[in-house]
Amino acid sequence: MRLFPSLRHVDKFRTVFDFGGREVAHWFPGHMAKGLKQMKASLKSVDCIVEIHDARIPLSGRNPLFQNTLDVRPHILVLNKMDLADLSNKQKILKKLERDGVKNVLFTDCLKQADNSIKKLVPTVLEILENKPRFNRDENIDYCMMVIGVPNVGKSSLINALRRTNLKKGRASRVGGEPGITKAVLTKIQVSERPKMYLLDTPGVLPPKIESVETGMKLALCGTILDHLVGEDIIADYLLYSLNKLRNFSYVEKYELQEPSDDIQLVLKRIAVKLGKTQRVKALTGVGNITVTIPNYTAAAYDFIRAFRKGDLGQVMLD
Repeated sequence: MRLFPSLRHVDKFRTVFDFGGREVAHWFPGHMAKGLKQMKASLKSVDCIVEIHDARIPLSGRNPLFQNTLDVRPHILVLNKMDLADLSNKQKILKKLERDGVKNVLFTDCLKQADNSIKKLVPTVLEILENKPRFNRDENIDYCMMVIGVPNVGKSSLINALRRTNLKKGRASRVGGEPGITKAVLTKIQVSERPKMYLLDTPGVLPPKIESVETGMKLALCGTILDHLVGEDIIADYLLYSLNKLRNFSYVEKYELQEPSDDIQLVLKRIAVKLGKTQRVKALTGVGNITVTIPNYTAAAYDFIRAFRKGDLGQVMLD
């Protein structure tokens, strides 16, 4: 990363993000409500709950409804996308999760062809179940897990990684870059032969009421809420604020800025110019209408957000 002669002006950057009186988005589509009902109904055939969440927000945005309604089963928390997360304070995160009652945690990168953490999942489940009642499933020789989580954290990628690792087979579940790909609880998908283990895929379910605007922004930045429901401009501004707060100035080098900035309009203008993202608009002048070329701020914001989500701006921990 480039070194700057002086970063004294950085101390004047925002220390609090102004949400401008925005309300927390209520984003609980019908398929989510239906999905939660189906999850509850399917519990009788499930030995273990595997909750998957984004490793960049290990403490924020987990759906409390999962804990309230599905915690009657043994539980593993899989923190996926670890390749995108700054895990330098991993032990502190694990201690905080343990205080919240989460003891079994795995960090994964489900898109990686060979992820050692994925290999540990089935043995971890067996170890947890060894001294736990299997409810009305004692007579079953096979095992069944249910994978749950908010949208777009990698549930389908986890299933495909388990099949690739344990069965040497390809994808059984559709993967998408936008939240809301899996719409309904699917039939059982086999993810291991010895022992025989199946997994129920479920739709991503957000809380019907997100706890705070800050949590909502973190979820939006990580792609679990559709961008247009929050607005690319506000997500991009929150990203800039977060990077500056973390002293992560990777965006300066990527987009060839002169120095770090706290002004999202200036940053987006620079991004638009660098990428050639412009738009022609009509402007009223003293001599009539003329067409002028201006930076396309929305396209620039979109590129800035995608760069973060792909890891192009470095490893980041938002919690």
